[in-house]
Amino acid sequence: MSPQKPNDMPAMQAAALDRSDERLKSSETIADSLRAFTSRLRSGDLGMLPVAIGLIVISTVFSILNPVFLLPNNLVNLLFDSATVGVIALGIVCVLLLGEIDLSVGSMSGLASAIIGVLWVNNGWPIGGAIVAALAFGAIVGACYATLYTRLGMPSFIATLAGLLALLGLQLYILGPSGSINLPYASPLVRFGQIMVMPAWLSHSFALLPGVVMIISDIRKRQRRHEANLSSMPLSLMFIKAIALTVALEFIVFYLNLGRGVPWMFGLLLVLVMMLNYALTRTKWGRSMFAVGGNKEAARRAGINVNRIYLSAFMLCSTLAALGGILSAARLASSSQQAGTGDVNLNAIAAAVIGGTSLFGGRGGAYSALLGIIVIQAISNGLTLLNLSSSLRYMITGAVLAIAVIVDSLARRSRVSHGRA
Repeated sequence: MSPQKPNDMPAMQAAALDRSDERLKSSETIADSLRAFTSRLRSGDLGMLPVAIGLIVISTVFSILNPVFLLPNNLVNLLFDSATVGVIALGIVCVLLLGEIDLSVGSMSGLASAIIGVLWVNNGWPIGGAIVAALAFGAIVGACYATLYTRLGMPSFIATLAGLLALLGLQLYILGPSGSINLPYASPLVRFGQIMVMPAWLSHSFALLPGVVMIISDIRKRQRRHEANLSSMPLSLMFIKAIALTVALEFIVFYLNLGRGVPWMFGLLLVLVMMLNYALTRTKWGRSMFAVGGNKEAARRAGINVNRIYLSAFMLCSTLAALGGILSAARLASSSQQAGTGDVNLNAIAAAVIGGTSLFGGRGGAYSALLGIIVIQAISNGLTLLNLSSSLRYMITGAVLAIAVIVDSLARRSRVSHGRA
């Protein structure tokens, strides 16, 4: 047997490390992927599986009780309604990743709606200028919350609860005695929120994007692992995953196009989801978010500017809440005192938690908000079709939220016991 060359030692050591440390090892066959998936489930790493199963169950039950639920045009309306609160839920994901909360997102969205009506309709501002002003005010509010938390040590629960009351009062003040401002129905903003849908060819092209992004990302990851002498997923499995995703999305788009088509407003939500997902998974900022949410003190000792991370998260949350308020005004064609009240806060927070974002911080993602808000709107839409009262909608949504938190808590305990927390 020939002696080993010195240059071969690093590669052999890397390969040995790859096979002895399961955190580095990658699935090399379909069977390996199935075993790894089963292992993650047993250890409490459930991902978005519970919400996917829940969505299937909800859709099945409501379609049996009322076949109208799964008709294309009803699903299109569901997507229109999902976009407004879904954007707010994206911001909630950011603060939940840090183990914090923002209770004022509903009031912020209502105030943004009022700002649009007052500046655009009453004062004659260009619609673009009014939108920028509303978003800028949202960012300022988020910066105030972060400052109260990082500089004065005020808990985010208290700071945002105070903000909820202050923003609601400001909303009532600027709307004045009338309490409502109607937006021009023929304006591009209102048409965007009520009737504008993508052309069929564009929606089908859009459905190809996630699969293309997935395969490009997986190939780059495979190349980096090869450079580090680590095992990697085979190309065949990468293409199978990407093709399965593409086929599913293309079928959904095809079915929606049998009705009115895919709303532009929901397309905006999807773009924001993909952008936030990229930022969380592919950037230094995203890695810092998970690090701070997992252990703030350890992140600080690792050199992460923790205060800056909190500032960015709260500013992003309030800005997205303001954007959600703008979309809500477009959807309702009005700015009113009722905007942002009711169940907006509940639905936004519930969407993030039901989608799989942990209340304990450090776990979650942008796609969790997307799936979560679809579940919330599916429940609301289905109960409306059954002519059930809003009281039942609140109770059922609350029950689903409680179940999601229980599942998250049990999964966390299981991850701790398996050393995966």
